[in-house]
Amino acid sequence: MTFATPTDPRALLRQMFDAAVAAAQPALCLPAHLPPAPKGRTIVIGAGKASAAMARAFEDLWVARDNSPLEGLVVTRYGYQVPCQHIEIVQAAHPVPDAAGLQAAQRIQELVTGLTADDLVVALISGGGSSLLVAPGEGLTLQDKQAVNAALLASGASISEMNCVRRHLSGIKGGRLGAACHPAQLLTLLISDVPGDAPMDIASGPTVGDATTCADALAIAQRYQITMPAPAQKLLETGAGETIKPADPRLQGSTLRMVTAPQMALEAAAEVARAAGITPYILGDSLEGESRDVAKVLGGMARQVVLHGQPFQTPCVLLSGGETTVTIRGTGRGGRNVEFLLALGVALAGTPGVYALAGDTDGVDGAEEIAGALLTPDSLARAWAQGMNPRRFLDNNDAHSFFQALGDSVITGPTLTNVNDFRAILIG
Repeated sequence: MTFATPTDPRALLRQMFDAAVAAAQPALCLPAHLPPAPKGRTIVIGAGKASAAMARAFEDLWVARDNSPLEGLVVTRYGYQVPCQHIEIVQAAHPVPDAAGLQAAQRIQELVTGLTADDLVVALISGGGSSLLVAPGEGLTLQDKQAVNAALLASGASISEMNCVRRHLSGIKGGRLGAACHPAQLLTLLISDVPGDAPMDIASGPTVGDATTCADALAIAQRYQITMPAPAQKLLETGAGETIKPADPRLQGSTLRMVTAPQMALEAAAEVARAAGITPYILGDSLEGESRDVAKVLGGMARQVVLHGQPFQTPCVLLSGGETTVTIRGTGRGGRNVEFLLALGVALAGTPGVYALAGDTDGVDGAEEIAGALLTPDSLARAWAQGMNPRRFLDNNDAHSFFQALGDSVITGPTLTNVNDFRAILIG
């Protein structure tokens, strides 16, 4: 089966992905959320893969408007820095925290200490902040946090479950940073990278109240058989790691605004498809589950479209966002998006007319400086021709190696934003 339009499927998929990333750029999203200048100081803080770009956009808008004094510090991932004049940009490690993130968190806490009701704190929060803004809870060390973080990443836990544990082992997340800003005015600007856009899950909610408990976090650790360092176990068992709750009076004067989210990125991609004469269907912006399980479901849907014209007619593109998970069992180079894509290829088994792209909008899939990859109807045939067994690569969690060998990796470099995963299945 071939496409009725002259569109190159690979090029169209990449155009849709690029449009999704572009729609989430802070310079485009921030202007509508600029607050009025306060009587006192204006301090910008933040953490996440998009935080430096957010800081630059905020600084440019703020200074251009009335040249009000501005100061601050945000921490972003190595390679994601953007130069600012008034806001200091610090780089740290992701997805496992390092000493640079610890020092940045300490300095941010000091920056918001002793403020008055005349002061304004603007918190720029985006995905990735959970590891970038690291402050171990009472009795914990950075090494303890690193061990727990690494275990969570390999466990198959959802992002919501991982961040619940992180919040309760932190000295800054779970609303603690927001409480520290009191009595200053607090405005939190969020770029969501989590399914459902729950503020407490974006960077583990440093400035927002958290309704979950230490008991919830302990149950998650037990469910995924995560071995906790003794001090971490104690924090959860005794309740000493309890977070700041939504009704806490120190958070009542704060304001929260969602600047952009996965749905907006998917809608931008849908517009590209329509312009090419392809009907888009957004299946959801918060799909979760094991990458290979989600791939089986979406692969089955794509086959139904090809074979029976149900539930959609061709040509069409199935768009989805969210964050899948990978339970690591092999020794390969991982990546939840490429694992999804390889599992999709196995499920489709060369079904004609089906192309797909899966990638992380921050440009990094797993720990690789690769956003994702492209799948074509002949991907598996080309792999076999090179002596590669697709199922073995999948079993070894080695999808990055698989798609690199085919020349089908999608590499963007740092995108300076993050609205989670992007998946497009193009059916002709």
